[in-house]
Amino acid sequence: MLDHVFTDAIGALRDAIEAALLERQAFEERFQSDILLGDLSWETSYSLPGEGAPARVRADVTLLWSTWSQTAYRDWYLGDAPTDPPHIDIGITMRIQRLAESPDPSVVIKVLPRESSTIGPHTLVRSGPTIETVYGHDLGDAEYAIEVSYEGSYELDEHTLDDGKKLDDHFASMGGWITSTLVRLGDLALVYRPAEDPLAD
Repeated sequence: MLDHVFTDAIGALRDAIEAALLERQAFEERFQSDILLGDLSWETSYSLPGEGAPARVRADVTLLWSTWSQTAYRDWYLGDAPTDPPHIDIGITMRIQRLAESPDPSVVIKVLPRESSTIGPHTLVRSGPTIETVYGHDLGDAEYAIEVSYEGSYELDEHTLDDGKKLDDHFASMGGWITSTLVRLGDLALVYRPAEDPLAD
């Protein structure tokens, strides 16, 4: 089994999310390596229980471990003091999809907090919304989605590197925060396509 602080962070975040009873989307989890740059990334998606397929609202989660962070981590592991501590870049995108009408972004932003719950001493900061439109082949029908991302970095200080259990404490609040955010989005009065009514080919 790979013993690495990045995989420990993945496990801590996954445990926090699944403890909040969110459902992982089938086939949506990926662990990837950039063969040119050497960066590692982990991506997964979760939704509220009973949302159907595809889910009306979901959270897309990404953790990125850069080559620079790996170098800093290796220096610490070998007993050398790194110039700056390693960090994990975190992105959580809240997505509303399967919409039958183009959404008003102000309605969505109104129910979203400016920042996430804390991850240790850090928080993720909300970005502006993105609206997506997908047309069928005849261009006579459309399906809409809106996304709002939270982004930031989690810095691994020496105490956390020495004791990986601190990761569980630092990520513990994220499951509840993601769940409550998805519930607020799911409660918006928006018009959805039925789950069994995919966009016509």
